[in-house]
Amino acid sequence: MTIGPEITAYYGTVIHSTSPAGLRILDNTLLIISHVTGNIDHLIPGLQPDRLSSTLASLHHSNITINRLSAAQFIIPGFIDTHNHAPQWLTRGLGQGMHILDWLREVTFPAEARYADEEHARLSHKLLVKGMLRQGVTTASYYSSLHGPATRILADTCLSMGQRALVGKCNMNRGSPGNYIDASTEQSMKVTHECIDHIRTIDPEASFVRPVLTPRFAISCTPDLLTQLGALAAKEPTIPIQTHFNEAQQEIDATLSLFPSHKDEVSLYSSFGLLNDRSILAHCTIMKSEETQRLAELGCGIAHCPTANMTVGGGFMAAPVRDFLNRGMKVGLGTDSGGGYSSSMLNAMRHALIASFAREANHGDSSMKGLSIDEAFWMATLGGAKVVGLGDSIGNFAVGKQFDAVLVDMDSGLGGVNAPFQGFDSPRTLFEKFILTGDDRNMLKVFVNGRLVHSQS
Repeated sequence: MTIGPEITAYYGTVIHSTSPAGLRILDNTLLIISHVTGNIDHLIPGLQPDRLSSTLASLHHSNITINRLSAAQFIIPGFIDTHNHAPQWLTRGLGQGMHILDWLREVTFPAEARYADEEHARLSHKLLVKGMLRQGVTTASYYSSLHGPATRILADTCLSMGQRALVGKCNMNRGSPGNYIDASTEQSMKVTHECIDHIRTIDPEASFVRPVLTPRFAISCTPDLLTQLGALAAKEPTIPIQTHFNEAQQEIDATLSLFPSHKDEVSLYSSFGLLNDRSILAHCTIMKSEETQRLAELGCGIAHCPTANMTVGGGFMAAPVRDFLNRGMKVGLGTDSGGGYSSSMLNAMRHALIASFAREANHGDSSMKGLSIDEAFWMATLGGAKVVGLGDSIGNFAVGKQFDAVLVDMDSGLGGVNAPFQGFDSPRTLFEKFILTGDDRNMLKVFVNGRLVHSQS
């Protein structure tokens, strides 16, 4: 899993969030990571250089090697992609502007059907995880295809390459083409159990890879399949659940036509036991106040996917993220892979800002006030960690948490197109330049659990 030496200590600027508006920019900070656990042992901000040696001695770390950051560098938590379709990695950017159900039928389902070929799955998933790590995505919640072997290969790949992941076999036994559909409820559940067992076998402590129940959406699942998935969710209280929710009007209309006894998707999914504090609901763009309130009461997490919502689905859809935050809900960001043409979490943050500004302009009231950069960054880090159920162990640099991190370098010598570091730039200025103009070339090193999993050198 390690492709380089374990990092023991950093000294320089450290940036992380403690709440949606609680961005912390810590200058002259000493960050010490345990060799054994990969956890953060010490976070000491405001430590002047002349006090480093005495401080380390007092901590019984006098022989430690300190990695000193330059003025153009800082460390942030790794990004957390709360909604990603692994088998859409090779088709990103295709079908932009199409309505969601047309896009699934014409672009996505044919591409995902190819994952019946295990060699295709193996090669593609390796490209996926490598590409995500180089973009600072240290944790991802993945929808696999419906195939058991491809799902197991995805879990194996994440573990071997060092990426944290939630991995779920996609359940879909209706509404799909004949070459890409679960043969029956029984077969869909059988493969689901096999994938859960496999993930628990390769990572018994769930240190890196965890299973997630993945009914694609209600359109793709018969009532019997949803019933059995809900029963499994009740039997397995540690397994999260992910699905699409109120993504687009075409999808909502089709869903309710299949389940006419339900007035909305909250009623539908909750009736099958699929809404609780482990639920990761992707999109949630078209929401009534009572639906949002019910999701808040149930403790559901929102995977906000602004790139996809502005390019696939049928119109410019701006989810009511301000309303979610005002209600204290868990909100993270997702790239949505093929639905969102970009796999960059930096782009997800930028597009979250743009979508929120558009919603504020359209509504013209403070209840829909646009997001701040600080809030977008929180959603990409600690907010996302909370959505995928890992907020106690990753997402920021609280002492005791695992060191999942990105070393950012904004020096113009890297050959990027970012707004370059100038000697008089404050850490805040440098941070904003990275969020709004940086890319993967500025991500010098990426760590998961204290171990190097990607390096530009």
